[in-house]
Amino acid sequence: MHTIFVSAHSCTAAPFVQTNHHAKSVLRNTRPQPCLTQATAKDGFGRELFRHPAIFVDCFRLYSTNIVDLCGAWIMAERITENLVRDQLRKLGYYDQDNGISVEEQKSEIARIKTLLSKASKNEKGNKGYPEFIISNTKDTNFLIVFECKPDVKKHESQCRDKTVDFAVDGVLHYAKHLSKQYTVLAVAVSGTTKSSLKISNFLCPCGSTSYKDLVNESGVIVETLISFDDYYRLVSFDPEVEKKRHTDLLAFSRELHELIWAKAKVSEEDKPLLVSGTLIALMNDAFMKTFNSLSPEDIQDAWMGAIKKELDKADIPQGKKDTMLQPYSNIAVHPNLAKPDTKLAKEYPDGVFKEIISRINNNVWPFISIYHDFDVVGQFYGEFLKYTAGDKKALGIVLTPRHVAELFSLITNVSPKDKVLDICAGTGGFLISAMQHMLKTAITDAERTDIKKNRLIGIENSPKMFALAASNMILRGDGKANLHQGSCFDDAIIKSVRKLKPNVGMLNPPYAQSKSDSELHELYFVKHMLDTLEVGGTGVAVIPVNCVISPHKAKEELLKHHTLKAVMSMPSELFYPVGIVTCIVVFEAHKPHAKTGKKTWFGYWRDDGFIKTKHMGRIDGNGAWAAIRDRWIESYLNNEVHAGESVTAKVTAEDEWVAEAYLETDYSKITQADFESEVRKYAIYKLLGGSISEDQENDNADGE
Repeated sequence: MHTIFVSAHSCTAAPFVQTNHHAKSVLRNTRPQPCLTQATAKDGFGRELFRHPAIFVDCFRLYSTNIVDLCGAWIMAERITENLVRDQLRKLGYYDQDNGISVEEQKSEIARIKTLLSKASKNEKGNKGYPEFIISNTKDTNFLIVFECKPDVKKHESQCRDKTVDFAVDGVLHYAKHLSKQYTVLAVAVSGTTKSSLKISNFLCPCGSTSYKDLVNESGVIVETLISFDDYYRLVSFDPEVEKKRHTDLLAFSRELHELIWAKAKVSEEDKPLLVSGTLIALMNDAFMKTFNSLSPEDIQDAWMGAIKKELDKADIPQGKKDTMLQPYSNIAVHPNLAKPDTKLAKEYPDGVFKEIISRINNNVWPFISIYHDFDVVGQFYGEFLKYTAGDKKALGIVLTPRHVAELFSLITNVSPKDKVLDICAGTGGFLISAMQHMLKTAITDAERTDIKKNRLIGIENSPKMFALAASNMILRGDGKANLHQGSCFDDAIIKSVRKLKPNVGMLNPPYAQSKSDSELHELYFVKHMLDTLEVGGTGVAVIPVNCVISPHKAKEELLKHHTLKAVMSMPSELFYPVGIVTCIVVFEAHKPHAKTGKKTWFGYWRDDGFIKTKHMGRIDGNGAWAAIRDRWIESYLNNEVHAGESVTAKVTAEDEWVAEAYLETDYSKITQADFESEVRKYAIYKLLGGSISEDQENDNADGE
């Protein structure tokens, strides 16, 4: 019988009979040593086994008959696995200098992590516990990667994943569940003692969730290797649950930021979005991002403006256009409340409120915009700040396009890398951003991607400040601002320039007429002007008030005289909540007279997009229904499908109503007793109130209030 004794006091090897030569040599020349714990793993017997994994394996194979205690040897084997992981991380750039990534081992200096793991020991005795590696980063301080390692691949994962001490998967998920209370966690389990035998499992634990899921790539394939930090972050970011949580956090931050700017900086309502967009551009400048924290309150405004100018100077566009983009930011660069703080403000913000604003945007917005390129972040802040503007937003004619509607436009037009997209009322650039991302998804080469950003996105915006917001939005996505024009969309010189670019897809949310006297600014004239600017056979899509297509108007005649009405979709009545305006989407084929085509128009009843109304977040896809609804809508439209109560085709003229409700057959099978009673109650209230229902009464039924 041959036994290796590893106790608290000695490490003694018994005589050897028929042993591997190298293993025997190591054991013979190893003097008694203290117990092989993590702290003494480099001494004597442990040191030799650590240096020679093959010898370690031989010792295990030859002397495992009656092992009294091999805990030290097991620790040594685990160190081998950790070394393999460490080498892989080094090759993948985790240890590179100035990359913003921090790799901590079996401890953490981050207070939040310490608190969350203070009672996370795997033996569940209420003591602190740490995984082998904890990886954090400065780009997104709410994201962590954690590792748990085991030497034996047989100890990779238990059947029920409930043996946290013995198995790698079980252990790493145990730590992830503790950390996911405040972090989005990527949990990595690794087992094996050679590079070729390593078994790797990656799990995603979204922040605030008690569940976990396998990490998958863009094609839905489970990831079973170690990948770079940026690749991990990208794949995690596009998980629907993670994206939804980050969007919710961004909404909450936009309200928080508004309070800070309003209460402490006293920046005007129209300049608040510029403050955000300008800061995001400035943070693109590496020098500014790395040094703004060390700047004095007296210097930070000049540095902010200088960083914006440097980023604009990189653009291959005429100097005059750069000056137009830069000018709206000049007011902020000299705003007195953003300079050196007064005595009262200095007590709360000794470095000035401007630095505080920049720091918060850097921590809360920059990580979001660097990943979600299809999201109109600047528009989101503009819309949030607009809620606090005095007066009626509808009276101002300002109605920003919801993100999912911008996405819908790209799907309706099915934009490709070969198309050129025009928005003659670009606003903050939401349609162009959505179109660009839709086009980039199908681009194959770098040349195609460059061409999309440089040549295939065209925008016109009349307001200088709104133009600056649109330009900043495009800059933040790596280009796309070269063909933005500041001025009236009815300016002959601008339209002449745009026509030379030969756009074939138009997207439009025109300014809504403030009164009946604005006959020359009727929304349909904007639609006609867009269509007139497109190439023959081009597709133009617009979202407009539904009364434009119901009431008789000479603009309807002029439209059909030159263009074909392909489709009209009735949209949800509260699509633009809190602005109380009912809309529809119209789709035209440019420069094909409607009467000559002899085609029927397709009408869709798209009143229910699955979104619910909430008090603080507006309309949200609270039940995750939008994706399925969107896909059904688009399939029905593209195939001209007719479904009772949902869609219909009809021949129409300028005298007819252009809405689905005028032609649909009622699908009585879908009407319930509750629906009937609800409509009767509404009608009764309507009659009692003399034929009107106030917006406040309608809002009383809002979900989540």
